[in-house]
Amino acid sequence: MKYANRLATIEPFYVVDVLTRAKLLERQGVDVVQMVAGEPDFPTIDPIVDAAKKALTEGKTYYTEALGLLPLREKISELYQTRYNVKVPVDRIVVTPGASGALQLTALTLLNPGDGVMLADPGYPSNRQFIRLAGGEPQLVPVSFEDNYQLTGELVDKYWQANTRAAQVATPSNPTGSVLNFDELTALHHAVTQKSGHLIVDELYHGLHFDEPCDTVLSITDSAFVINSFSKYFGMTGWRLGWMVVPEDAVPHIEKLSQNMFISLSTPAQYGALAGFTEESTLLLDQRRDVFKQRKAFLIKALREIGFEIPIEPKGAFYLYASAKKFTDDSFGVCHELLDKAHVSVTPGKDFGDYLSNEHVRFSFTTSMESLEKGVERLARFLR
Repeated sequence: MKYANRLATIEPFYVVDVLTRAKLLERQGVDVVQMVAGEPDFPTIDPIVDAAKKALTEGKTYYTEALGLLPLREKISELYQTRYNVKVPVDRIVVTPGASGALQLTALTLLNPGDGVMLADPGYPSNRQFIRLAGGEPQLVPVSFEDNYQLTGELVDKYWQANTRAAQVATPSNPTGSVLNFDELTALHHAVTQKSGHLIVDELYHGLHFDEPCDTVLSITDSAFVINSFSKYFGMTGWRLGWMVVPEDAVPHIEKLSQNMFISLSTPAQYGALAGFTEESTLLLDQRRDVFKQRKAFLIKALREIGFEIPIEPKGAFYLYASAKKFTDDSFGVCHELLDKAHVSVTPGKDFGDYLSNEHVRFSFTTSMESLEKGVERLARFLR
């Protein structure tokens, strides 16, 4: 049997491989400390769950508009006004099946076969695959703590190629938690505009900041493609709901693609998400962010004491990207050993790119403090 040639260009999502193996061990009765998944351990808050249940009992199970429920898009518009003091017209907001759906729509809207997209290495692995699915070329730019693990205006000027059509960044980023401030976003926008390119900004982890709130690129330009999600701050991972803000002239193209690819978004999920914008919900979600901040403080100190190098503290999200070069030059193998022998699941750097990936691992602090303490103890015992 022959299958599509594109499959040869798609890399595995290694974090899923590790997670699957960890769950298999758990089914066998093994106590595994999970520090691998990019998923909050808290269940979705009650107001969102209750609103979705109410929608179901009221029979709200039919297709909605391809762009999403108008009341939900209005709430998202209000969020930008209250959180950032930025006016975003409802007409430019598109609800999507998770941020993954938004990233696919963006790639299919912007890229012709052979077009390139500049990405930071390390970065979220599926970005590369979505670009390839659209026939594009991921163009990885090696970044380190000296670059704040981010693309900069200078790096855009240096690495832009003849076939490059866009630059894509994430702030806060996965796997490093680094953030682009207003001035850095401005410089990046200017550099990409000078190249007549598109700027794609992943803002999935906005709301999950540890010090100052994050800046949105929408306060700088209306021309960027901005990706967000209900998965992270709102804690709705399994509901598969996200959104994007796009330039006005891109809306008809996005709508046409969404109509054909998805027809509609989950109706109960959209009604549930509506309840995530109330004062009560915001209070609950901010309390959970404060818990992540406490976990981060504990874990970064503990990992450094063991011998992991973490040159910058994350300013958002719920990850630590650590160098394990003191222990190994094969982080992929070590992650499997840690799981099988120490029963701690950690993501190998191989998932996030090529640059120094063999000596890096990502820790997620998306589990309880008790589990983190147990995991650190196991790590220390195994590595020492």
